Amino acid sequence: MAILRSLAFYVAFYGGSVGLVIYAAAAMFVSDRQFRAAVRMWGRFHRACLSATVGIHVDAGPTGRPGGVLYAIRHESFFEAIDTSVLFDNPVVFAKKELMDIPLWGIAARRYGIVAVDREAGARALRTMLAEARRLTEAGRPLVIFPEGTRVPHGTQRAMQSGFAGLYKLLGLPVVPVAVDSGPYYHRRWKRPGTIRYRFGEPIPPGLPRAEIEERVRTAINALNMPEENA
Repeated sequence: MAILRSLAFYVAFYGGSVGLVIYAAAAMFVSDRQFRAAVRMWGRFHRACLSATVGIHVDAGPTGRPGGVLYAIRHESFFEAIDTSVLFDNPVVFAKKELMDIPLWGIAARRYGIVAVDREAGARALRTMLAEARRLTEAGRPLVIFPEGTRVPHGTQRAMQSGFAGLYKLLGLPVVPVAVDSGPYYHRRWKRPGTIRYRFGEPIPPGLPRAEIEERVRTAINALNMPEENA
C-alpha cells in the first residue's frame, strides 16, 4: 500500500508541477506579485498531493510569518525546501550556488529572491550574500537559511556551516530557530503517512558570540530530532 500511495504522489505532484512551472514561467513576464503567487501555489499543491495520496499532513501553526528575522530551519528532506513558500510570506531563501546553474530554474530562483551561497568563494561571497539579503530584508521579506548546509538524517545532528554565524553577525537580525521532523515520513522512496511538525523557537537576539549562537540554534532546531525508530 505504501508503494502504491507513493507512486500516486509522484504521478500527481510531478505531473501537476509541469503545468504549474509553465504558469510560473509565464507569470514572470507579468508581475513579481503573480510570479510569487504561482510559487506559493506550487507549495500548497505539494501539501495537497501529500495529504490526498500518502496521508502526510502538516502541523505548522500560523503561516506567513513576518520579516526582519533570520529563520534557521533544520533540513531533513526536500519537503521543507518546497514548503518554505507556504510557511512564510515571500521568503528569501539561502541556497547552494549549484542550484542556480540549473537551466531556467536558476533564472526563476533569482527572480523570486533566492540568494546563492558559494561555499568556495569565502569573504567575497559573504559580502555579496549580505548585500542581497539586506536589500530584500528592507522590502519586508523574511530570510530563511538551512544552517546545517545540507540534508541531515533524522536521529543525527550536524555542526552549523560557518557561513551561518557570519551572516548572523553581519546582518544584526534576531534568529528564530525552527525544528522539523519530515525525515521519517518524507525522506524515503516509499513515503509513509503521518504528521510533519514544525516547532518555532523563541527569537535569539543579535550580537551573541559565534559559539553561543551556533549552540543555541543547534539545540533548538533539533527539538524534534529523535532516532527514527522512536519518532
